[in-house]
Amino acid sequence: MSPTGKDRFAVLIDADDAQAAVCEELLAEIAKLGIASIKRAYGDWTTSNLTPWKEPLLHHGIQPIQQFRYTQGKNATDSALIIDAMDLLYAGNVEGFCLVSSDSDFTRLATRLRESGMRVHGFGEAKTPQPFVSACDSFLHTECLRREPDTPAVAKPSSKSPVVKKPPSKPPAETVTLVKPTKAQRQLRSHILNALNELPQTDGWTALSALGSYLKKKMPGFTPADHGASKLGGVIQQLEYLDKWQRPVKGGSVHLYVRKKARETAKAS
Repeated sequence: MSPTGKDRFAVLIDADDAQAAVCEELLAEIAKLGIASIKRAYGDWTTSNLTPWKEPLLHHGIQPIQQFRYTQGKNATDSALIIDAMDLLYAGNVEGFCLVSSDSDFTRLATRLRESGMRVHGFGEAKTPQPFVSACDSFLHTECLRREPDTPAVAKPSSKSPVVKKPPSKPPAETVTLVKPTKAQRQLRSHILNALNELPQTDGWTALSALGSYLKKKMPGFTPADHGASKLGGVIQQLEYLDKWQRPVKGGSVHLYVRKKARETAKAS
């Protein structure tokens, strides 16, 4: 660990595969994990398709690593990144790695680094193959980092023209539409219910922190943003098959606890 008490990370970016547009948000996420003491981006910088990376490299102090394409159709960038990662592993100057790519070729690298006691956090697009996602301690889809476009301002009615109020129309008849849960929602439900069976409980309740650690191990690619929330607690509050208990603690804060609703317990028995 560094003298500051924070973990040091080597941020290795496959620039041929990653998007420069999310670089600032990406580094902000990494800053939550620790210190990005090494920042390198790999690619053939003689090609025009990497031009968007020029400004982020200069602004964030990322070192570009030149890797020529010796053979057409072969990606030498992957090999250069893997070799450097192993050199950094044996140098012993970092506590973890942040691998920025959607390429499954880095699956074995992530596994090897973790076998050596390194923490590995992956960052890639939603198209990233599951083996690479599962090989990392955590995996964040970069689509979650893209800024939402500014909402256009709504024009106010001119003071010169009178505003005519229309009488309220008769509300349409209420219809009920059954929405089938998505695959991601079904997977999350399965893991949460399994967790509540396996994790220690206090009077039948499971702490949100314990549930979060369980999900992190079972679903490395899980992010609350994929379920419409910024934090796990927000996701849990939306789930109708769980009871929630906010337990007050010293300092005026609260800890969230959850348990299966009675009907879920009855289904399992």
